[in-house]
Amino acid sequence: MDVDGGRRMFQRLGPSSSSDNSSNNKQQKVCFHWRQGKCTRYPCPFLHSELPTGANGGKRAHQGFGAEDNYRGGGGLRRSGNYNFSNSNTWGRVQSQQPGNSNRTVVKKIEKLCNHWVQGSCKFGDSCKFLHQWSTGDCFTLLAPLEGHQQVVTGIALPSGSDKLYSGSQDETVRVWDCQSGQLAGLINLGGAVGCMLSEGPWVFVGLTNLVKAWNIQTSTELSLNGPVGQVYSLVVGGDLLFAGTQEGTILAWKFNVAANCFEPAASLKGHSLAVVTLVVGGNRMYSGSMDHSIKVWSLETLQCIQTLSGHTDVVMSILCWDHFLLSASLDKTVKVWAATETGNLEVTYTHTEEHGILTLCGMHDSEAKPVLFCSCNDHCIRVYDLPSFSERGKIFSKKEVRSIQIGPGGLFFTGDGSGQVKKIGTVSTVLHMEHLVQKPGRFT
Repeated sequence: MDVDGGRRMFQRLGPSSSSDNSSNNKQQKVCFHWRQGKCTRYPCPFLHSELPTGANGGKRAHQGFGAEDNYRGGGGLRRSGNYNFSNSNTWGRVQSQQPGNSNRTVVKKIEKLCNHWVQGSCKFGDSCKFLHQWSTGDCFTLLAPLEGHQQVVTGIALPSGSDKLYSGSQDETVRVWDCQSGQLAGLINLGGAVGCMLSEGPWVFVGLTNLVKAWNIQTSTELSLNGPVGQVYSLVVGGDLLFAGTQEGTILAWKFNVAANCFEPAASLKGHSLAVVTLVVGGNRMYSGSMDHSIKVWSLETLQCIQTLSGHTDVVMSILCWDHFLLSASLDKTVKVWAATETGNLEVTYTHTEEHGILTLCGMHDSEAKPVLFCSCNDHCIRVYDLPSFSERGKIFSKKEVRSIQIGPGGLFFTGDGSGQVKKIGTVSTVLHMEHLVQKPGRFT
């Protein structure tokens, strides 16, 4: 096979003949489109069969589609090869093996969403080599796509006692959705890109540039919390304080004054050299992840940094508290599991590696109370893992990378991606059952 001008040219079948005309020469070539499974001509002037061995200088005329034919085609689960765990825990250890699958090879499609199918224009149907489904693993059902945002969705909030969903985007709007019908119930123009969102009790907080907006959906109170410098990327509530991670690397704290019905500045936590992009509270500690590749551990009692974790080599995008462990995800393509030593300091006990940078983590329990991890990567895919083995149980695909995941009541959860689409997704009740189905009262009531 020769490459001539980007087109594959094949030698003719059989001996040459002076009586062959140009039309016959054409008919002795293998159809390029047929090889890719997308020839639509009938009849086609080219061959829909392979040339025999020897017709091309003794070499095979065609070797198939290459590595894509067996893309993860072994049928087994892809697991990290890094088993850096201690004997005292089982992170990364496979808990069970499926019987009867050791010698079975399963031919799978390329695990990538078909863009034409998403747009409703794929003409290949079941023969398409890309996926025509939003998820794998038979665990999830797309209930409704919520369309309207024009840019990446950076935050999703479900206020307590409300039947509305709030989504914020870099298109400078917050959209309010009816959770039952999926219809747009309100639109708020903010005049600035939304960096993050948080709901706590009846309050909805929105991180903007140099500002945090706060709405009480019960009293219709609207407040502006000043003090941040640059974009606010992360928000969390710890104790009776609201914390905001800012672009300049400072974490600001406010305390709610019930009598005055306002938020008063309480503290300014400094230590990070670059933007704080993720905050989480666990027990009496707060954890902050930053663009400076570090994680800082803060005491909620003293508001002092008590430890700096330096295991990642790129931006720490998401942190999750799980039982006695801390999970951190980074653009360095790893999820690290941290555990406390005898001295009380956190150390890495296991590292899980992905093929792409990781954007956000979200945890839940299935119907058997087993922990499950959602791991969103920048290849437009959320991988769902059993913990602590990190065995993959399914995938959820989106138009673009998923930046926001929010657990809802009744086995629902919501995702927001880079295209501006919000998805309402349900779990199969016999397989997954969301933790925290009943939302707890907020601290600011």
